[in-house]
Amino acid sequence: MALYLGVGCLLLAVFLGAFALVVKPRVTAAGSLALIETSYSAAVTAKQDVVVSPGWLRSIALRLSPAGVASGLQRRLDLAGNPATWTPDRVLAAKGLGLLLGLGLGGLLGARSVGWLVAGLVLGAVFGFFLPDLLLLNAGQKRQELIRRALPDALDMLTVCVEAGLGFDAAMAQVARNTSGPLAQECVRVLQEMQIGKSRNESLRALTLRTTVAELRAFVSALAQAGELGVPIASVLREQAREMRLRRRQRAEEQAQKVPVKILFPLITCLFPAMFVIIIGPGAISIARVLMNL
Repeated sequence: MALYLGVGCLLLAVFLGAFALVVKPRVTAAGSLALIETSYSAAVTAKQDVVVSPGWLRSIALRLSPAGVASGLQRRLDLAGNPATWTPDRVLAAKGLGLLLGLGLGGLLGARSVGWLVAGLVLGAVFGFFLPDLLLLNAGQKRQELIRRALPDALDMLTVCVEAGLGFDAAMAQVARNTSGPLAQECVRVLQEMQIGKSRNESLRALTLRTTVAELRAFVSALAQAGELGVPIASVLREQAREMRLRRRQRAEEQAQKVPVKILFPLITCLFPAMFVIIIGPGAISIARVLMNL
């Protein structure tokens, strides 16, 4: 009985395996790239099924925006890391909603007179319309700054892994696994694109299109030239890591040199008036008493 049961289970497993191979969908490189782009751009998310942006708000923003605004918004979304549930259509809808809310708020604040009403409507509409752009720009700048700060440490780890005997792909996987933040996410995306058929240079070039960090662009260009000229990648990584550490130290020194200039304005506006009152105040009171007596 146990023998028959085992043979039956074996035949069932063979049948299920053959069925899975037959009905398995065909996966191509183009389809995998589209899947990666969809997952990173968050074009289809669970929250979008719950909150749907009205089309008339998007049409309002499109009429007031220049041509090609969707591609520009997608570029800024890539720089910001493609926040969840945010797409170009959603940003345009937010711009239209901000325009209407700014008009309403400006009308309420400027209802005292016709001049104030016109000024409030204009200022409120402009502020509400461009507020999503400012928020998106701020998010992109913060993300690029995080990438710039994490780049020297990531290059040091990449250099150590390559000099220890790992290949470049395996070293990048170690960097993505042992670090966190936007740079680790970009490394994961580069590895995924390389696994589905893209070359290393193409994946790294695509990385430079999603960032504005000059150091990262220089690093990618150095890797591409090393691959074309046959230069050992370990020496290139060592030199790039040394240069990144030097740039980080120079950037810190530059920020330190800017501190006296930045602190000058708070001193002038906040501290100096109080010091003048304390130092000159008694003398001014004495002079006033003498003049009053005369």
